[in-house]
Amino acid sequence: MRNQLSWKVGGQQGEGIESTGEIFATALNRLGYYLYGYRHFSSRIKGGHTNNKIRVSTTPLNSISDDLDILVAFDQETIDVNIHELREVGVVIADAKFNPVLPEGSVARLFAVPFTEIANDLGTSLMKNMVAVGASSAILGLEPDEYREVVEEIFLKKGQSIVDKNMEAIHAGAAHFKEEADGNLPNLQLEKADGKKRMFMIGNDAIGMGAVAAGSRFMAAYPITPASEIMEYMIKKLPEFGGTVIQTEDEIAACTMAIGANYAGVRSFTASAGPGLSLMAEAIGLSGMTETPLVIMDTQRGGPSTGLPTKQEQSDLMAMIYSTHGDIPKIVIAPSSVEEAFYDTVEAFNLAEEYQCPVILVTDLALSLGKQTVEPLDFNRVEIRRGKLDLAAELPERENSAYFKRYEVTEDGISPRVIPGMKNGVHHVTGVEHDETGKPSESPENRKAQMDKRMRKVNNLPKQFKDPLFVDAKHDEADLLVIGVNSTRGTIQEAMPRLEADGVKVNHAQVRLLHPFPADELKPLIDRAKKVVVVENNATAQLATIIKMNIGTDKIQNLLKYDGNPFLPNELHQSCKELV
Repeated sequence: MRNQLSWKVGGQQGEGIESTGEIFATALNRLGYYLYGYRHFSSRIKGGHTNNKIRVSTTPLNSISDDLDILVAFDQETIDVNIHELREVGVVIADAKFNPVLPEGSVARLFAVPFTEIANDLGTSLMKNMVAVGASSAILGLEPDEYREVVEEIFLKKGQSIVDKNMEAIHAGAAHFKEEADGNLPNLQLEKADGKKRMFMIGNDAIGMGAVAAGSRFMAAYPITPASEIMEYMIKKLPEFGGTVIQTEDEIAACTMAIGANYAGVRSFTASAGPGLSLMAEAIGLSGMTETPLVIMDTQRGGPSTGLPTKQEQSDLMAMIYSTHGDIPKIVIAPSSVEEAFYDTVEAFNLAEEYQCPVILVTDLALSLGKQTVEPLDFNRVEIRRGKLDLAAELPERENSAYFKRYEVTEDGISPRVIPGMKNGVHHVTGVEHDETGKPSESPENRKAQMDKRMRKVNNLPKQFKDPLFVDAKHDEADLLVIGVNSTRGTIQEAMPRLEADGVKVNHAQVRLLHPFPADELKPLIDRAKKVVVVENNATAQLATIIKMNIGTDKIQNLLKYDGNPFLPNELHQSCKELV
């Protein structure tokens, strides 16, 4: 019996590969297994190789696996492309329709199961994915009926007969595999899970859930991979809370609509990827100059230009911090897990209103679209903080119709805020430099006072932000400090025990607040390490550069990967070992 294994299904995009993985994983989640999934897919609607790799365990997981135990293939390309991941005791279950063959020298076991033929006999070839799920259940030692609850959720709206047909396909797949194995089943049966109910979701869903919990009631966005699922989630959920989602003509319109709604007092946001973030640069400056709250979700993908829209990368870091023309205060938050994505989204809305500035919450494709087991969220941790906006306040009357000092120079850099319609709150709003009432002003003294006021807003944020770093540092003096951002956290955590077993003392820090940078919090960890390695998915070492700019260390060595794939634990282990 195994307490952990890795399963992958592959084929041509558009033939049910995603649904196969979804049904397989959801059923295991309901049984109490921990899961971590990663999808490889092409940047086109139909066609091109796609696969879904799912790691299953009786204990918590933090990353995808190095290798593969079971490969379910709907075409020969799936075998050819993925066979190198298969362990020596691995198994390939392939559709007999394409006469599957293993590459010369492969020692894996091949089981040809007639997915398509069985499905056709049951009425439609569309059910071949259910036959494959059934064959997989036989390997794992699971009963086909374990999938009934999930199948009913998906298909019952189409009628009980459809549910029964799909269950029949699962049973047929399991029976045929056992017959093919002829009593010699692979040793891949899973130990029983604890049966506890846990959430199973992608980072984008956690962001959407966090936005709703934070009180956001308006989203404006333009669809783009890998951010679109945030918009899809909000389209389904926001109307239930009296909210609205608008699909705009482009990202410029989306950003300015979000600014306008926030100005009116509605917590609003937009979500995009690198190309969309580039288009929003001028509007982000407008948010900074008018001191209007703005929340943006940036889900990083391969660039530049259209680049690799469906592949992993972390190359927007500099763009998020420095792309806006002129100087404005800005906050950039980087969650490193699906759970953090939920809580950090709530915090993004709070910070945007408290500091009256743009807040960018950044993820990467692996975190945005990777589906993971998540412990039940604690909604008691959710709090709404609106800063210097009091909708119930009675503003004092002003003599001679004087305007409200919306941009009053204050010690903390944060001015009082009102929304349209509040009595005695009339003021100007403009994107040019302005005085305390919002009236345009080119006075050098006023310019410096307003600029200084805006820029000192976030000076103390790293000390006020809860956990600007995720830290796992048990050594007072470490041979190696590994630093990462976003989804690399889980891979680093899995590589650390392997390095410790090699005799390397390892500490780990994951940057969760990119700007303003938590230099005072990170520097002591760097000082305590002989060497520092920064792990990131880009070609120009952007995170390492940001660290050097803020701390000035010469200890850093770069570990970069920019081929569109996330880091694997073993390659991280080996690369770090070589650097020590």
